[in-house]
Amino acid sequence: MTAGDRNELMSRLSELQSLCPDMRLGQLIANMAVVARGTEPSAIWEMEDDELLAAVMWQLEQLEGRRVEVA
Repeated sequence: MTAGDRNELMSRLSELQSLCPDMRLGQLIANMAVVARGTEPSAIWEMEDDELLAAVMWQLEQLEGRRVEVA
């Protein structure tokens, strides 16, 4: 993962954290590991950064869709 990609990942994680303020960072990462890799115990350990970014982007889209439906 390039430095630019890592910066995007961190930015998107920050965005997701702001939309889920009651969730601790560890919970957020663990939940994204389930999105990226499933419920296997090794998911969080084996998840690649690009998989994490894809999971975060998916989750942000889901949350945005909910906001549109409510509005």
